[in-house]
Amino acid sequence: MIRWKGLNTNRDLKVLLMIGGLFAFATFLSNTFVNVFLWKQSNDYLNIAIYNLFVSIFSPLSFLLAGRFSKMVDRTIIIRFGMGFLMGFYLIILFLGDHTSSYPFIIGAILGIGNGFYWMSFNLLTFEVTEPDTRDYFNGILGSLQSFGGMAGPFIAGYIVSLWDNFKGYSIIFFISFVFFLVAAALSFLLHKRHVTGRLYLKDVIQERIANKNWRHILYAHTFQGSREGLFAFIITIWIYVATSSEFAIGTFNLLLSLSSFIGYYIVSKFLKDTLRKKYIFYGGLFLYLSVWLFVFQTETWMLFLYGVLAGLAYPVYNVPFISLTYDIIGTAKKARELRVEYVILREIFLNIGRIAAIVIFIISIQFMDPISSIPILLLSLGAGNLIASLFVKKIEHPLIKNSQ
Repeated sequence: MIRWKGLNTNRDLKVLLMIGGLFAFATFLSNTFVNVFLWKQSNDYLNIAIYNLFVSIFSPLSFLLAGRFSKMVDRTIIIRFGMGFLMGFYLIILFLGDHTSSYPFIIGAILGIGNGFYWMSFNLLTFEVTEPDTRDYFNGILGSLQSFGGMAGPFIAGYIVSLWDNFKGYSIIFFISFVFFLVAAALSFLLHKRHVTGRLYLKDVIQERIANKNWRHILYAHTFQGSREGLFAFIITIWIYVATSSEFAIGTFNLLLSLSSFIGYYIVSKFLKDTLRKKYIFYGGLFLYLSVWLFVFQTETWMLFLYGVLAGLAYPVYNVPFISLTYDIIGTAKKARELRVEYVILREIFLNIGRIAAIVIFIISIQFMDPISSIPILLLSLGAGNLIASLFVKKIEHPLIKNSQ
C-alpha cells in the first residue's frame, strides 16, 4: 500500500495528485484508441501523423499562451480552461462520429490546446506545492497513479470496444473520459488560489540557457526525449492493431505496459537517492532503447507484449529522476522564483520541438519510402532519444547529484 509519506498536511498536493490520476485515467481510456479510431476510418499513416503533428504544434503554442495568462489570472482557472478543451475534444468526436478522420487538423488542434493549458498549470502547481525533498516521492506517487490509469483505462476500453462494432463502443469510452475530466475540473476548485503578477520574460530564460550550462543541457535532453515520444505516441498502437486486428490486444498490451510501470514507479520512489539520479537516467534510457529492438524484430505477438513489460519497467527508472532533476535545476536557476513560469514554458517548447521534428521526419519518410520499410528505421533511430538525453544529463553538475559523477 502506498503511504503519503511526508505529504500528510499538504492538501493542495493531495488534490493535485487526484487531479493527475483522473487526467491519466481519462486520457489512457480514450486517447490510446483515438489513433486506432482514425486508422479504422482512413487506413492512412499520413492522416494519423497530421493529427499528432497538430497536437504537438498547438500544445507548446497554448502552453506559451497559458503562461502569459498565469501572470494575469489564478492557476486553477487555467487548469479548468484546459480541461474544458479536453472535454470539448471528446464531445466533438462524438458529434463527428464516422467522419472524424476528415478533420485531423481540427481535432489535433483542440487536443493540443487542452493539453497545453492543462500541463502549463499542472507543472506550475507541481513546482509550487513540492520541495526538493518531496519531489521524488511526489513524482513516484503520480507515476504510480498514471500507471494505474494506464492499466485500467486501455484494458477496460479495449474490452468495451470489442463488445460493440463500429462507433458504439468508442462513443462509450469517449463519453466516460468526458465525465472524468468534468470531475477533475470540479476538484480543481479545492486548490488554493495561486496568482503571479507581472509580464512574461521569456527572453531572460532563453539567455539563461547560454550562461547556465545545466539549464542548457537539460533542455537539449528534453528535445531528444521528445523525439522518441513524438513517433512512439502513435506508431506503437497502430502497429499492434495492424498485427492483431484487435482493440482488446491493444488494451492487454497497455495493461502489461502500465502494470510494469506501476511496479517500476513504486520501486523507484522507495529506493531512488538524489546522488544516483544520473545512473538511473542512463540505465533507464539504455533499457528503453534495447526494448525497441525487441519490438522492431518481433516475430510473435507475445514479443510485442514482452516489449511492453520491458519498456514499462525501464521508463520509471528514467522518468522519476529526470523530472525531479529538471525541477531542481529550474529551482536553482537565476530568478527561479520570479521566472518559474518562463522556465516551465521553455522546457515544454524544447520537448515539443523534438516531438514535432520526429513527426515531420516520419511524414517526409513515408512520402519517399514504403511505411513498412521506413518505420523500423525510424523506430531504431528516434527510439534512442532517451538514451541520448541521458548523455546530456551526464554533463550536468548539480549539488544534489555531485556525488554521482
